Amino acid sequence: MIRQGGGAHFLRPGPAVVRGPVEPHCTGRSPPTKIDGMPTFHASDGTEIAYHLRGEGEPLVVLPGGPMRASAYLGDLGGLAAHRQLVLLDLRGTGDSAVPADPATYRCDRLVDDVEMLRHHMGLAHMDVLGHSAGGSLAMLYAARYPERVAKLMLVTAIPWALGMPVTAEERLAAARSRADESWFMGAFPAFEAWLAGAADFDPVIAPFFYGRWDEAAQEHDARAEYEFNDEAAGIYGSDGAYDPPATRSELARFTDPVLVLAGELDGGPCPGLARRAAEVFPNGEFAVQPGAGHYPWLDDPEWFVRRVAAFLGGIGRRTG
Repeated sequence: MIRQGGGAHFLRPGPAVVRGPVEPHCTGRSPPTKIDGMPTFHASDGTEIAYHLRGEGEPLVVLPGGPMRASAYLGDLGGLAAHRQLVLLDLRGTGDSAVPADPATYRCDRLVDDVEMLRHHMGLAHMDVLGHSAGGSLAMLYAARYPERVAKLMLVTAIPWALGMPVTAEERLAAARSRADESWFMGAFPAFEAWLAGAADFDPVIAPFFYGRWDEAAQEHDARAEYEFNDEAAGIYGSDGAYDPPATRSELARFTDPVLVLAGELDGGPCPGLARRAAEVFPNGEFAVQPGAGHYPWLDDPEWFVRRVAAFLGGIGRRTG
């Protein structure tokens, strides 16, 4: 099972560098096509892609992590749907979207065209984009290829694979050790060490490390992960050829629109230090750390998360034309 940044199904890491998780298992829009009440569009290769709308107002396109986890895990992002209409994309082969004929199209760089087709389908000249976890790399690749189509970019607990900045085992261990006072720590830490060393597969007992609070809401959120992942697609998402970090960094160094990089204080992938380094790539990048948060900050403190993201979305620098 693959578990990365949208739940806790993360790619099994090597002994030193960890590729996953990321997560642990409007006006002018054209009327959307709906099948059984669900809006869909067709990708350039004919694959039917679904998305889900939550809330009203100006659209905010949300790219899920996992990688390749159904967008359902995002919920309403802690109440952010009260401020913006969330456009939650089910990436091909996940959630309510169809399985493509060619599995190679699960690769992150190949998914950029699906995001662009969504924009075209919705009739948006440009759009605000939020990428969570593994979805952050997709969001960055989209901004690099179509900079004129992105008004504001948000990267929420996103491992910057697209920038050539992987998470290390040392960073994950440091974050894990900071939880030593938690009641579940002693039963989970040995399995966490074995997973990082590549000596064992992902064990559900380590899931609490990815949440700021291992409460009932977190446990229910984690339990759904098993049914929300496409493991085959997750294995292809970051495969050879998915990323060209030097080219992406060069393009994003010229991306002057506002960018918010938000990290969770307790998250090990990315840890705040790695997220800060990613923010420094952008000329107009902001960096924020949510206190007490793990990999799913909207669950740990919804009010803090919504207040910070809504302030960024409502700030100056927004395109109007």
